[in-house]
Amino acid sequence: MIKVAVLDDYQNIFKEIVDIERFKDKYNFKIFNEAFNDENEAIVALEEFEALFIMRERTPITKNLLDNLPKLKYIMTSGMRNNSIDLEVTKKRGIVVCGTEINSNPTAEITWALILGLLRNAKQEIDNMFQGYWQNTIGFELKGKRIGLIGLGKIGTQVAKIAKAFGMEVSAWSENLNLSNANDLGVLPMSKDDLLKTSDILSIHVVMGDRYKNLITQKEFQIMKKTSVLINTSRGPIVNESDLIEALQNDTIAGAGLDVFDKEPLPQDHKLRFLNNALLFPHIGYVTIENYSKFYTQMIENLDSCLKKKPIRELM
Repeated sequence: MIKVAVLDDYQNIFKEIVDIERFKDKYNFKIFNEAFNDENEAIVALEEFEALFIMRERTPITKNLLDNLPKLKYIMTSGMRNNSIDLEVTKKRGIVVCGTEINSNPTAEITWALILGLLRNAKQEIDNMFQGYWQNTIGFELKGKRIGLIGLGKIGTQVAKIAKAFGMEVSAWSENLNLSNANDLGVLPMSKDDLLKTSDILSIHVVMGDRYKNLITQKEFQIMKKTSVLINTSRGPIVNESDLIEALQNDTIAGAGLDVFDKEPLPQDHKLRFLNNALLFPHIGYVTIENYSKFYTQMIENLDSCLKKKPIRELM
């Protein structure tokens, strides 16, 4: 029987999606609902397991962790990309790493929840309603505003189409912007600085990597409009978190809508939690029943294929 650790199942959803009894003669699942406090705790908890089911970029699968898990043979991750797995080490160790499909539309949808929530002061008005107040703020319309997209891939494209439906102007920049796609969408290509200067809403949709780490810092916040808002549903480190906090505290920009952070889960005493002009979601952009069903179903398919010596959806 294969011992399988299901990591970071915050909502305890695995056992609702997977009929564990059906696999009781083949797999011995143990579900971890909380994040590990540190790597040493993870090593102690996981040293007996042969397979890990992990959510993309939650628990880091580092060289040190891998070196201390001698029985580990298989890693199944959500998505077909996971920068928190040291793939060089897994390759050397002969650990098979497989991924899953993932729906991109939920992240585009949550982007608009953050935009509308910020511009219509949803956080404040919801709190006011529960306290017995009525109409304490004045919002802004989307029509005629400009949204600047950093990245025009799958998610950025969906966000652009919705913006057009709202009657907005849409511009975009990235280091490898597809000009043909931008033209087809009616999106205006811009330099990074021009995008920052002219956008009422700046929304980030690039894949995290060295070239995009600290892409938005104090320098960029100084270029942006004081009335503009920043949306980040991609990865926390793309925006320098300390500089963002300072920009929000000093009203350098009007607000920020965030679904991603440098450290997740976000510490309870984190400064972002106490800023009135920050609308925060707990990285739920991809957290839908449709995605989770796809993740866990395909993880089991992947592990079955590995045991047959014919791995599918393998990450190289």
